[in-house]
Amino acid sequence: KNMPYTPVTVYASVMEEDVFGLNDHVPQDTHLVLVGHSVGCYIILQIMKRNPELKVIKSVLLFPVIERMACSPQGQVMTPVLCRLRYAVYLPVFLLSLLPEKLKAGLVQLALRNVYSLDTTMTPATVSLINVDCIANAMYMGSQEMSLVLERDNSTIPKILFFVCFYFLRLLIFYYGATDHWCPVQYYCDMRRDFPEGDIRLCESCLRHAFVLDAGEEMANMTTEWIRDDLRRLKQ
Repeated sequence: KNMPYTPVTVYASVMEEDVFGLNDHVPQDTHLVLVGHSVGCYIILQIMKRNPELKVIKSVLLFPVIERMACSPQGQVMTPVLCRLRYAVYLPVFLLSLLPEKLKAGLVQLALRNVYSLDTTMTPATVSLINVDCIANAMYMGSQEMSLVLERDNSTIPKILFFVCFYFLRLLIFYYGATDHWCPVQYYCDMRRDFPEGDIRLCESCLRHAFVLDAGEEMANMTTEWIRDDLRRLKQ
């Protein structure tokens, strides 16, 4: 009771000065292109829902995990691990983190040996993740995703799209994988059924969900083509 500010006042003050948060850090005259992958697509939809004043000219949602995450084939495998067994992973990761860098790099290469045309930058990036704090944070976030990414938000989306349905759906590109165990083809079919006027695509190149392993450049080139016309119109 001797605090100079109430918790609410302190929180509001911090939020007003929070240059790294989600509040007021995008200038009002800035046009945005949002590109998300996996659960990042869920985050993009939340951003657009909560900040409708943002000047988003295109949002590209790659392999979008926006619904029924725990019910997906991969989700059914990972939910018990992330929600109940994740603490058992910490000790092995800690022991691995003590190994010399070259040995860790060798183990990563061994684990990824079956990935065709592996991007060589993946090895040092993966080695840097062999850290208890990093793994603990990632697995905790994963457990939250399993419990929060449930049904597609069909109660809110129609309200947002009431007057701008056709425009908004073309503002979004949904790109589903043909062999994606996090968002199977059935989810793509359901989206096409519920939003037939939307820009909802199915991958024809058989790219994996984790396309960054071996097809990052291909995916980047496709995304660039999709937004090129929008960027040209913006310059006119």
